[in-house]
Order: sequence, then C-alpha cells, then structure tokens
Amino acid sequence: MNEIGINNVLAQIRAMQAQAAQRPAGVAAAPQAAQKAGFESVLKSAVDSVNQAQQDSSRLQTAFAMGDRSADLASVMVAGAKAQVQFKGMVEVRNRLVSAYQDIMNMPI
Repeated sequence: MNEIGINNVLAQIRAMQAQAAQRPAGVAAAPQAAQKAGFESVLKSAVDSVNQAQQDSSRLQTAFAMGDRSADLASVMVAGAKAQVQFKGMVEVRNRLVSAYQDIMNMPI
C-alpha cells in the first residue's frame, strides 16, 4: 500500500472514531433494525465513495487526453491510483463477506 493509500485509510479510521465518540450511550443498545440500517448505510457510503473516485479518475483521464491544461499528468495518475486502491479494498471486503456467509451456511445445525 502506498503512502497516499495509508493516509487515506488512517483518515477514514479517525473519522469513524470521532463519529463513534459522538454517539450517545443508548445507541449501542439500539434495536436490530437500526443496526442493520447502520451497516447498510456504511456499506452504501463506501460503495458510493469508490464509485465517485472512479468517476473522478475517468473524468480527469478524459480531460487529459483531450488536452485540457487544467488536468496535469500527476493529478491524473494520483486519481487513478486512489480509485484503484479503493476498488481493491472494496473487492477485498466483498470477498470477506462472501467467505463469512459461506462459513455460516456450511455450519452444522
């Protein structure tokens, strides 16, 4: 993982810690439906973030290819690397979720 990817992950972890610290104590004992909605919203937010990074990268690549002077090579390469790291992370999360689901389904009753 490169320096940008590590810094991005650390920033996301710190943001999650700050959000968790701001929650009232009663939220931990929330009903199951609220917890499901929380997981769903976190997962959707992560997918949206990856999608946005890929769209930004694609837009910058197109602008650079068309000769737009505001899109320099360094920003195009950084945006592409960011999108790639985020996508690989999302694929790994998906693989872990599928693996956990398969483990649960293969458990004897």
